[in-house]
Amino acid sequence: MSASRREFLRYGSIAGGALVLRVPLFAETAPGASARFSPNPWLRIGADGRVVLVVARSEMGQGVRTSLSMILAEELEADWASVSIEQASPSADYTDMNTGGSDSVISSWPELRGAAAAAREMLIDAAAQQWKVDRTACRAEKGSVLHAGSGRRLAYGALAEAASKRPVPKDPPLKGARDFHLVGTRVRRIDGPDIVTGRAKYGLDARVPGMLHAAVARCPVAGGKLVRFDAAKAKAVPGVRGVVPISGGVAVLADDTWAALSGRDALDVVWDEGGNASLDTGELVRRLDEAATRPGHVSRREGDVAAALGSAASRMQATYRDPYQAHASVETGNAVARVSGGACEIWAPTQNPQRVQKESAELLGIAAEKVKVHVTLLGGAFGRRLGADEATEAVEVARAAGRAVQVVRSRADDFLHDRLHPTGRVDIQAGLDASGKVVAWKQRYTSYHLSMFGAFDPNAVDSPDVNPWGGYDNPYAVPNLEAEWLEIESPLHTGAWRAVVYPPNVFARESFLDEIAHRTKRDPLDLRRELLRGDFAFASRRVDRSMIRGALDLAAAKAGWGSALPTLAGRRSGRGIACNVYHGRTAVAQVAEVSVGSAGDVRIHRIVCAVDCGRVVNPLGLEGQAESGIAWGLSYALKGAVTISKGRVEQGNYRDYPVLSLAEMPAVEVYSVASDRPPSGFGEMPVPPVAPSVANAIFAATGVRVRSLPIRTEELRA
Repeated sequence: MSASRREFLRYGSIAGGALVLRVPLFAETAPGASARFSPNPWLRIGADGRVVLVVARSEMGQGVRTSLSMILAEELEADWASVSIEQASPSADYTDMNTGGSDSVISSWPELRGAAAAAREMLIDAAAQQWKVDRTACRAEKGSVLHAGSGRRLAYGALAEAASKRPVPKDPPLKGARDFHLVGTRVRRIDGPDIVTGRAKYGLDARVPGMLHAAVARCPVAGGKLVRFDAAKAKAVPGVRGVVPISGGVAVLADDTWAALSGRDALDVVWDEGGNASLDTGELVRRLDEAATRPGHVSRREGDVAAALGSAASRMQATYRDPYQAHASVETGNAVARVSGGACEIWAPTQNPQRVQKESAELLGIAAEKVKVHVTLLGGAFGRRLGADEATEAVEVARAAGRAVQVVRSRADDFLHDRLHPTGRVDIQAGLDASGKVVAWKQRYTSYHLSMFGAFDPNAVDSPDVNPWGGYDNPYAVPNLEAEWLEIESPLHTGAWRAVVYPPNVFARESFLDEIAHRTKRDPLDLRRELLRGDFAFASRRVDRSMIRGALDLAAAKAGWGSALPTLAGRRSGRGIACNVYHGRTAVAQVAEVSVGSAGDVRIHRIVCAVDCGRVVNPLGLEGQAESGIAWGLSYALKGAVTISKGRVEQGNYRDYPVLSLAEMPAVEVYSVASDRPPSGFGEMPVPPVAPSVANAIFAATGVRVRSLPIRTEELRA
């Protein structure tokens, strides 16, 4: 390892002798991007032989703790059975624990391997010194060091204290991929037994001695203010201990959550609902359509799109829409906080504990290091828990209560006060020459600002993480190409959602490409392959289009693209294809097989997913992420829609915001392209191609184009 990129600090023996390495991790940074300091995981090998990895990422079902432990165990040559995990908390050692963007494995791969390799070499040195043999005659294997000549073996536990006294190598050798025996194999989750037996602790499981439970009455309309409430009615509910107003509403304190919620409902609160009280879905769409007529930010421009469109033999254009979406995590919003003695302690299911720490400290007027954040397991997140509002609300209630308090949101609260994925529209124009070749492409995304990330600034332009995702990184070789976006201020609370703005833009782009294929009488697969030649650049990245084409070819081959589908009585069948590259890192292609009944009902029978995400650490985890992302994408395509009336979210449960059921889940096949590249992430990547592959399959079956989500059965009736 290069000393200029990381530094190793060695600590002496502890707890009867142990090897402890602190490893400052620096994420790979693209040229022109701001440097990012990642958390400092600790690798600890105890005298008992246990290998502990302190994980500085949040586990929300994606299996990251297993993947990181596999990387560690592989390079360390540890016995997998001896590896365990601990969850980090923000501190001077862990300064960036943000979990999002599917980059946990990406950022940890080189650094974690280097840390494990250094520890391995120190253990070998310690054994060679004890045996008084040449270290080249020793090797590490399954938690021990072996001497080839004599067959002697020393377990890591017996070597830990001596190894801790060895110098830390600055550039330890890394294993070759041909020597991997754990990475690339199907490994069950390291925390799976605890999760399935109930021993694992989620945010809702957090308990602190003397803790009260709280429910908060919040204005149902964003921007509204409290006028009055009747505390006496709430206090009349058995189990209610008190009522305290806070900045965001009124908190009811009780002995248990049910009493708190019941007391909250009895408050008889009156609100001044403010200027958004008459807001509805129609008005939000009208504002969006008006904004779509104004100039936006151009984030990518190649050639002269206006001239190419003007001189094109033919032109095509279409508008695609998607609605507001909820996160609808199984675990509703919650946090525990305790404020005393000028300090604060928080237990929260959060994706961004540093943000929780910072905003809680600012709320209390204390130093950030006075706020300790315990990160629990997350029962779903999907970007919602990148925000800190659930935790800071608990901090405010705890300060008012003078004791530890757990604030829990009901299911209806979770919908009403979600940070919604905003509605948006994508407008695409294309110009074709006389032979049907695409010579111009202009894609524009208009949507609402994501308020989760701060106040709206009409002049702010993100770079290099530019918008619109799926538009600025359009992978197709079109000589004249332009990507434009415009955000407007959101009157509703909005935020990140799984894959953020990739789903609407990839839905539009991949559906429109199929429209071009139909117009020019081309096979949709052949057209994509033609447009995926060479490489291309965006922001500071270059992408080899053959990576995308490889995933596309694999998906098509495994799906039997071009072959006949089974005949289903009374139903029309079709296949659709779509692909995407996620920030230039991971390529995904999907083929959907669907059928449509005479009533317009859609059934998804099979989805074939092919991916090039670099080296796959855990194929079992990859498959789980693909299945999860596809289920999410199908809910988005077929079901999800949040509507607004009188300034309020109308949905309050899975009854009126349905998600894909087990019976509706299609057969999913997942294939990966063999690659020697480092891992490039996969958590969000399976989502964007789902909706367009299904929409394109519906067109193949019915001849009806889908340009608005969710898909409406009335438009597909025979």
